Amino acid sequence: MKDFLFFIVLLCSINFALAQEIVPIIPKPQKATKSEGYFSFDSNTRIVSDPSNSSLANYLQTELLKHNNLSLALSNKEAANTIVFQLLNKSKLAAEAYVLQISDNKIVVKAASTQGLFAGTVSLLQLIRHEKNSKYKIKLPCWTIEDQPRFAWRGMMLDESRHFFGKEKVKHLLDWMSFYKLNTFHWHLTDQPAWRIEIKAYPKLTAVGGVGNFSDSLAAPQYYTQADIKEIVAYARDRFITVVPEIDMPGHATAANRAYPQFSGGGSEKHPEFTFNPGKEETYQYLTNILKEIDVLFPSQAIHIGADEVQYGNEKWKTDPAVQALMQKANLKNLSEVEAYFVKRMADSIKKLNNEVMAWDEVVKGEISPEKTTVFWWRHDKPEVLKEALQKAYQVVLCPRLPLYFDFVQDVAHQIGRKWVGKYVPLQDVYQFPGSTITNLPNANKLIRGIQANLWTEVITDNQQLDFKVFPRIAALAEAAWTQDENKNYDDFSERLKKHLVYYNAEGINFYNPFSPKSSPEWLSPIQRKGKRINTESLTQQETKNK
Repeated sequence: MKDFLFFIVLLCSINFALAQEIVPIIPKPQKATKSEGYFSFDSNTRIVSDPSNSSLANYLQTELLKHNNLSLALSNKEAANTIVFQLLNKSKLAAEAYVLQISDNKIVVKAASTQGLFAGTVSLLQLIRHEKNSKYKIKLPCWTIEDQPRFAWRGMMLDESRHFFGKEKVKHLLDWMSFYKLNTFHWHLTDQPAWRIEIKAYPKLTAVGGVGNFSDSLAAPQYYTQADIKEIVAYARDRFITVVPEIDMPGHATAANRAYPQFSGGGSEKHPEFTFNPGKEETYQYLTNILKEIDVLFPSQAIHIGADEVQYGNEKWKTDPAVQALMQKANLKNLSEVEAYFVKRMADSIKKLNNEVMAWDEVVKGEISPEKTTVFWWRHDKPEVLKEALQKAYQVVLCPRLPLYFDFVQDVAHQIGRKWVGKYVPLQDVYQFPGSTITNLPNANKLIRGIQANLWTEVITDNQQLDFKVFPRIAALAEAAWTQDENKNYDDFSERLKKHLVYYNAEGINFYNPFSPKSSPEWLSPIQRKGKRINTESLTQQETKNK
């Protein structure tokens, strides 16, 4: 009898331990329970496919072949050793929620939407990748996972005006975004150094405005054709990532003004030809024509207009005849009101295109209606602006410099990158965000759409430097955006992350290793290796685009 009782206690302990085992997925799922048994992947495994999930099935096939050397065929009926997608039409599951059930003879991914099915597929792929291949066979432990994201907006922003990286690098970033269930790619395509997107109505924007970068003002023009844009948007769509373009205005317009100086509003000594001219009617038609082409190229139905830091380069507005005439006609008392007038007119144009307006947090002081408007809070040192945005009922994406600017260094010893009064952006700070930042803020649960990391590229000159800034912080970002606070644990995350560093190494990614900092020195570009390192400590706030 004693032996029998001991056996029962032992069995219960084993089952409890199995149930409590941490699932090797980033971001950590809401609920995961491990049970006994294994599903065996081999050449006989089939993916059940029908027209409603054919793209998902193909994505799963492609990823398994790429990373696991497994070639799985499709089937039109369920049987033993199959992977099944179930779209639940009358389910109460949230939009991106999913259930993943792995038993010894079948894997089922359930969701109420294709976005949810994709999220479940990504979790399955991570579980598979975690296991070792053995002669083209994989034994996958049985898990039941019930999961959904904390935030709807889980984003990454890439600045390609300052340095251009090209289609393949953008696709590489999109691949890793999808691997971590990040779903929004904010693409900063225009700014002071260069204009990076083809506009058919104004070819000089790329022919002239596309010349140069932050390091070399005479570099040959680099930009994306409209065919390139369509290709990347489609690539992102296949990974359930929305691409939101940013066309900066009324400031940060230097590259555009090189191409079409008739629309320039001038600048300042440090920022010449920095603004579009808000006093000329032609300016509004010119920019609206540009935005009409942007609307066609990006099906996101959202356009980011920047609308930040205008005060750094609007000095000429004080004497420009057209601006002064506008001020008198519209009874505008100062340049801040001129800026607000411009932003409101362009926002109205965007809304007439049936697009949502997106802008940096300076617009909170302006006159844009909160309807169909999202504010990006970037100034970590101005929490009052975040509070005001929420009080005025703007939707908000959180992307403060600290801790979500990935051009900041991630280790105190690093030299290439930025700091803010000695502070930088280590992995743990990214992971713990937003923490208390949004505690007790008005309407926070209702109006905060999510979070994103911003990667400005003054100091990032090549792919290796880009990777060093992104990895592994992208994994911490993903868990910060997806996982509820009560389920987060940095020590547990760190253990799961160690296997992901193996993935980075296998793909030749130049990543920072937080567990062995001295083994991952900063990558220096050829220019920097010749002793021409960019001294970011000496750059002014404006010159480093302090967004």
